Amino acid sequence: MFAHTQSLTVIKRLSLLTLLTASSYAFALDVNFVDSKWDGETVPEGQQCQKFDGVNPGTPKLLVSDIPARSDSVVLVYSDRDSKKMNNGGHGIMSYTLVKGTTTAQLPTVSGHTYELPTGFEMIAEHRGAGWDKEGAYMPPCSGGNGHEYYVTVQTYEGNTVTAETVLELGKF
Repeated sequence: MFAHTQSLTVIKRLSLLTLLTASSYAFALDVNFVDSKWDGETVPEGQQCQKFDGVNPGTPKLLVSDIPARSDSVVLVYSDRDSKKMNNGGHGIMSYTLVKGTTTAQLPTVSGHTYELPTGFEMIAEHRGAGWDKEGAYMPPCSGGNGHEYYVTVQTYEGNTVTAETVLELGKF
């Protein structure tokens, strides 16, 4: 009987820990495009991968606000919702270092098809489309105009803990 009660207590504590962990990043970030050519509905002309005639494609510049002051980085997870392989970070994952106390940050463009990242950025995972298009840290939308939905999950971290998160729709291509 004691072992059963002890097991239930452990399960309850784990459930509470899971709930607290999930709610620890319940704060939403405010993320907006800096350049008006990005509208969240359609990927701008020229911002698709080189395979489909992209011209100097890169991530959109982003203004990230409402960053919890204890955060030390912003993680960007670029995805294609309509591709199993390219969803959940398939277009690249990178981190941008913040100065502690920063509550608003403008993130510069990261060029597609390269491993050279702007100051402050670090690649976490390169895009998973090697062989489909040119390798690099970030692969711009690359569905060939088939109407795939592209998005970026923007998370702030303090160490290994997510402090806030939001999803920004990049548009269809």
